Parts: sequence; C-alpha cells; structure tokens
Amino acid sequence: MPNIKSAKKRVKQTEKKRLRNYSRKHDVKSAVKKVLDAVAEKDAAQAEALLREAQAKLARAQSKGVMHKKTASRKLSRVAKQVDAIAKKK
Repeated sequence: MPNIKSAKKRVKQTEKKRLRNYSRKHDVKSAVKKVLDAVAEKDAAQAEALLREAQAKLARAQSKGVMHKKTASRKLSRVAKQVDAIAKKK
C-alpha cells in the first residue's frame, strides 16, 4: 500500500482507468459476438446493422487507447468478411 500522497492518488486513478478499459473491452466483445450470432442465424439485415454498432465500438476503443489500432482493424475486417459472405448468398 502506498504511503506517499501522490502514490495513493495514482492507485485511485489507475483503478478508475482499469474499470473503464474493462467496460469498453467488454462492450466490444459483446458487440462482435452479437454480429457473429446474427451471422450464424444467417440474418443478413440484422448482421449489417449490428456490424455498424460493432464498428463504432471498435473505433471508440481504438481511439481511447484500450485496443491497438491494428487489433481493432483486424477484428472489424474478420467480422465484416463474414457479414459480406452471408449478404452475397441472399
């Protein structure tokens, strides 16, 4: 446990950031999972709508530094490829 006042403050700030980052990561994972569930059900319209939400959440996480730029891009690319595949079949 820190003894110095600034170190105590740092502990509080770090915990706030950790919880905020966890929440953002969880939102991204949930959004991507919803898209993948829609893809599994072969519901192209719903998958495309959910893809836009997931894209926004990924962009937000990337811009806030929660996720690396290339990681966010890779996740979006992989999900979009699956959505496009079911959209072309219909």
